[in-house]
Amino acid sequence: MVRRVAVVGAGSSGLACIKICVDEGLEPVCFESSDDIGGLWKFKESPEPGRSSIYRSLVVNTSKEMMCFSDFPMPAHYPNYMHNSLLLQYFRLYADHFDLLRYIHFQTTVRSVAQRPDFSLSGQWDIVTINGDGEEERHVFDAVLVCSGHYTHPALPLSDFPGNETFSGKCFHSCEYKNADACRGKRVVVVGIGNSGGDIAVEISRSAEMTFLSTRQGAWVMGRMSTNGLPMDMTAITRFNNILIRLLPNTLVNWALERALNPQFDHKLYGLKPRHRPLDKKPLINDDLPSRILQGALVMKPNLKGFKNSGVEFEDGTVEENIDAVVFCTGYNGNFPFLPPALSEGPHRELTLYKTLFPPCLSQPTLAVMGLFQTKGPIMPIVEMQARWAVKVFAGLSRLPCKEKMLEVIESERKRNMKSYDCPRKAALQVDFIPYLDFMAEQVGVRPNFLRLLLRDPVLWVRVFFGPCTPYQYRLSGPGQWAGARQAILTQWERVVQPFRTRVVPEPESRPSVLFSPWLLTFGAAVTIAVLRSKNEIIPVLQGAAHFLDRCKIFLRE
Repeated sequence: MVRRVAVVGAGSSGLACIKICVDEGLEPVCFESSDDIGGLWKFKESPEPGRSSIYRSLVVNTSKEMMCFSDFPMPAHYPNYMHNSLLLQYFRLYADHFDLLRYIHFQTTVRSVAQRPDFSLSGQWDIVTINGDGEEERHVFDAVLVCSGHYTHPALPLSDFPGNETFSGKCFHSCEYKNADACRGKRVVVVGIGNSGGDIAVEISRSAEMTFLSTRQGAWVMGRMSTNGLPMDMTAITRFNNILIRLLPNTLVNWALERALNPQFDHKLYGLKPRHRPLDKKPLINDDLPSRILQGALVMKPNLKGFKNSGVEFEDGTVEENIDAVVFCTGYNGNFPFLPPALSEGPHRELTLYKTLFPPCLSQPTLAVMGLFQTKGPIMPIVEMQARWAVKVFAGLSRLPCKEKMLEVIESERKRNMKSYDCPRKAALQVDFIPYLDFMAEQVGVRPNFLRLLLRDPVLWVRVFFGPCTPYQYRLSGPGQWAGARQAILTQWERVVQPFRTRVVPEPESRPSVLFSPWLLTFGAAVTIAVLRSKNEIIPVLQGAAHFLDRCKIFLRE
């Protein structure tokens, strides 16, 4: 029977896993290599090898109501899109509220996770850790939740670009970037147009002499704001929209999305238009990139081809001279060196996971890898649901298919995603936000029953079906039900509005409309009655009036 669960990492995923283990009556033990919680979202002045890193100005690109934990809404006064320091503060509130810190062993690094000799019977794991004093410790656990993330091993493809050895400027990965101070007055090339590439290019363009953003494919750019300045994800990620997208032809939906995006700025004119359609890949979330291009501070360029002494050459043959620095925003390799090599069954030795969560090769499903996916939506609600499902599987309350079936599903989903993503590794990581959440919720027993909801609580049904798909929906019923879920859904827009209430806006004086004055209404009613009762008499009068107007027109023309 599963009792002790090892949680590797105390970032947002690790905190959720600890809390869910406690809820299910398990004994979590979390190993965190640093001295604090937060993981990726803990800003550090200097990057540390083997740990994730962010830049000082980073602001989240999913809104607070969409990305919060399902039973712990963010404070109402928080901005809808917050700075990374506020998100870390939210994690502290969450950890304090549920008393999670007592389960965490700080400055303890997991060195290895290995199956015990009797694994086929017990499902247990041998874990070796090293504490802050350098002492090695051995542990036995019934199950393992890997929450160390996949932003720890940067992919720096310098060898792909000839001439890099003699380039006089500086080349570095975005994980080393902290702010634009070192770029002031310089000429900088940013390679890669993911969210980090867009943010960093925009920030550098405010200090540098000139900034170039090099992209292989381009991107559809979407701001954080939707109609009336509301959060984009709250208006876009709804169950109603999800059904529409699935029912309507992709060509029609893509056409509509392009018609919505291009009037803001012409993607082709700005050098941003990609080869793919909007539905095919994740959009770039950035509010300032178009304006920096419009102001000439940022110049779009095609893919980098190579280096030439102090300059760089692009695939269209153009060369930019006197380049001082090149920032590679080229992503990360999802490596987990402490896990058994046998789990990396992919063609490039990457992890092969059923539903991006469970290794199908294990005879006992007592290990899960959290957060190893990409989606068009917030990450935290999915990871929380992954943890709820994983714990049910550990406890034997939810069953996985046989190994052959899991491998079949993995390959099927990979092939489907290859239509949009050429790289098999990236294709294997893609999940659809609402369908993936609903699938896991079905396994856990917490997927909303819409027919029952419509009959019992139609007001809530409208909010759940037509409103944003916020995490609270998965706490309305079933295991882990939260009594405050309904109220959280009904008041979610109030929390969206709250941070805007910083100034009393004067309302115009309300004056009774002339159109609705009692005298005018009475006169109108009298005329209507007269017309209805005296059709024969009124027609000559109207004809006479028309004749009079015609005479007036002739007079004015003359």
